[in-house]
Amino acid sequence: MNNFALNAEVRSDLGKGASRRLRRNASLVPAVIYGGDTAPLSISLLAKDLAKLLENEAVFSHVLTLNLDGSAETVVIKALQRHPAKGFVLHADFVRAVADHKLNATVPLHFINAESADAVKLQGGEVSHTISEVEVSCLPQNLPEFIEVDLAKVAIGQTVHLSDLTVPAGVELVALAHGNDLAVANIHASRVQGE
Repeated sequence: MNNFALNAEVRSDLGKGASRRLRRNASLVPAVIYGGDTAPLSISLLAKDLAKLLENEAVFSHVLTLNLDGSAETVVIKALQRHPAKGFVLHADFVRAVADHKLNATVPLHFINAESADAVKLQGGEVSHTISEVEVSCLPQNLPEFIEVDLAKVAIGQTVHLSDLTVPAGVELVALAHGNDLAVANIHASRVQGE
């Protein structure tokens, strides 16, 4: 399991103008930590440290440690606001990860055995992915890095739903809990026929 940590500073200068000054003059990213039993906390992060951290896909489904002036907050990334053209982070929202409180987080799906499935290899089927990530509800220590979708035994015309996924113990799929058994992937016959 990876250990992700960032240094942060508490900020008292709030508002749109203050955030713009932070980004322009100090190359900092404004952020907010909320959740748990504590009041929301406005912080700032070094833009280059945050950009380096976000290069790893696993950071979105892990509990992070924010080092704040001698104390540490365990958090999960809730949302990132990015520049529309350049892609760098303008603002970040974090949710506190309290050990005995369930949290909701988005976890990526990793599709395995697609090329070796009989429906693809022998029958010329094509794999279509309907969704690439799912929202899960679990305690922070049970948060999975990703959920695997095994396509090895999927036949042509068959669809894999959320209820078909194997999730780790203590992890619940939010959509499934609300009665939405969404399609995840399927294998369909190729539309282009060889001569």
